[in-house]
Amino acid sequence: MEIVVKDVIEKYKKELNMSCTCDHCMNDVLAMTLNNLSPQYIVDEANSAYIRAIHQADRQGATAILTKVAWAAGVVAENPRCENVNNPSNE
Repeated sequence: MEIVVKDVIEKYKKELNMSCTCDHCMNDVLAMTLNNLSPQYIVDEANSAYIRAIHQADRQGATAILTKVAWAAGVVAENPRCENVNNPSNE
């Protein structure tokens, strides 16, 4: 699931309209999203492409993931915990 969510975040990064897209903020979005999705585990890394394909083909599942990413991005944008909050020139 982490790989799927990372792909969604990267694909829609610009559309999320976050004031800060530093690694810390993007990792916060990732963590918040993953904490609000059901985990899915695989034991063979070779199956990860299959899992990604399932989520891309399932429109309802893909929409649910994007919805959670957008929600998490909104929370992080309103409450950034990175150093750029106090020093905007670092972004």
